[in-house]
Amino acid sequence: MNYQSWIERIDGIATIYQFDVMSDGTFGEIRLTAVNRQNRAMLAMLPDAPEFYPGIPYRSYWQDTNFENYIYNAASTCQPLFSYENSHGMWLTGLYVPVTPPDVLPDDEEDKPEDVVKTLYCLNVMTYSDELEPNTMAMKSPDVVYAVSEISVKLHQTHEYFQDITNTVAYIKEFSGAERCAVYTVDKNTRKCSLITYEGLQKEFMETLTGQMKRSPYETAEKWEEDLGDSNFLLLENIKVVEELDPVWYQSLLENDIHNIIISAIRYNQRLVGFIWAANYDTAKMALIKDTLELASLPIASVVANHQLISRLQLKSTTDELTQVANRIAFNDRIERANAGELALPEKMGIVSADLNGLKKVNIDQGHESGDRLIKRAASILKIALGDYEIFRAGGDEFIILCPNIEEEQLNSQVAQLRQLADNAMDVSFAVGTAYCKGEYELSAAIQAADEDMYKDKKKYYDSHPEMDRRRQGRDESTDNEEDTEASGKEASAEDTENNED
Repeated sequence: MNYQSWIERIDGIATIYQFDVMSDGTFGEIRLTAVNRQNRAMLAMLPDAPEFYPGIPYRSYWQDTNFENYIYNAASTCQPLFSYENSHGMWLTGLYVPVTPPDVLPDDEEDKPEDVVKTLYCLNVMTYSDELEPNTMAMKSPDVVYAVSEISVKLHQTHEYFQDITNTVAYIKEFSGAERCAVYTVDKNTRKCSLITYEGLQKEFMETLTGQMKRSPYETAEKWEEDLGDSNFLLLENIKVVEELDPVWYQSLLENDIHNIIISAIRYNQRLVGFIWAANYDTAKMALIKDTLELASLPIASVVANHQLISRLQLKSTTDELTQVANRIAFNDRIERANAGELALPEKMGIVSADLNGLKKVNIDQGHESGDRLIKRAASILKIALGDYEIFRAGGDEFIILCPNIEEEQLNSQVAQLRQLADNAMDVSFAVGTAYCKGEYELSAAIQAADEDMYKDKKKYYDSHPEMDRRRQGRDESTDNEEDTEASGKEASAEDTENNED
């Protein structure tokens, strides 16, 4: 049979694939036997793509574990398969049809390796679209449509982001029959991740899970994206395949007693924002789970991307751009919510008021850029000494630090460390005041007490360093000018008197 002349008659991107069935029942690598002109044109556009020849390995062009599984399953079971998925940045419709092997010549039989039992062939026809096609969606089963609808409802049920994602994961876990299920979000702008299971946000478990692989949470997400290759989906009945893709992840799966897994990328405008994964799922529901998660990733992606955008905007609006600590807006909001009873005050609270000494002199003598650099260095010292607590830049050179649940001895120790760090910095000097509260207290009054203590410390500094007080120098210069004017006036008056006498 001449596959090449036959395949040229097919519209769409058409390919005949082949693979060997080995004597131990395993499958050999997939090879391209024939491609039509549409496919040849597409292959030619791939960067560094080798020239096609009959028998070239599939992985010379792509690496997509899901696609390979479709080819293996269709050809080995003699059952046609259909797929519709978001992959390679497009919506791909795929048809996989087992085809009769060509007539084998005696010479070909002699060349066949001893461990090869037979060679199977599969026709694949692909069409693609940049947008989701409603007509294709209509071909999904009622169970898939219902599951996706339920997920969409749960994503907006409480209007509280983490609770809605938690409810969604709980539903996915139930319908997939999975022992474990989660949404793992990825914010590429901040390089931060979160893990949400049916029990809610799991920060410690995420750190433990990624730590097993000696990777940070963000490095883990990057590696999963790499493991998916050109696909958005990885569906494995047996995790043995992962050993080839990612030995470190494979070992982690074994340690956590995972024997099958589905992982689906969540993308918003082709940008990765997370993953859905279900482990130890009901393999009898594999097709239902795949279709549901693939389509459900769209509404989930929208919710996750929107939350990440809002979080970044909130962070930007409440973060001081110069120092990257919380700004005055965040400080006022913190106090207002505490005064209104929206935030429960801890039993113990330490307050530190820290104000830079000599900033006005630096601004006048060296310019405001030098003043900004001084403020940044001051903020860095504050982060070293008190970085575990809430640091606010409340004004130009004024910082307020709230230290919930701190012991008074610890507060005094860390303030002493702050002073020592500032002394060692040479160009940074703080006036520092503190207040310590226990039991019932009013936060605003405590902050005012810390401020008053700070101003006492500032007065001591300027009394000891009058040359650093530009305000005092300004007052002194003004007094000198007034005295000069008064003296000049007296001299002029004396001259007028003498003239009048003359």
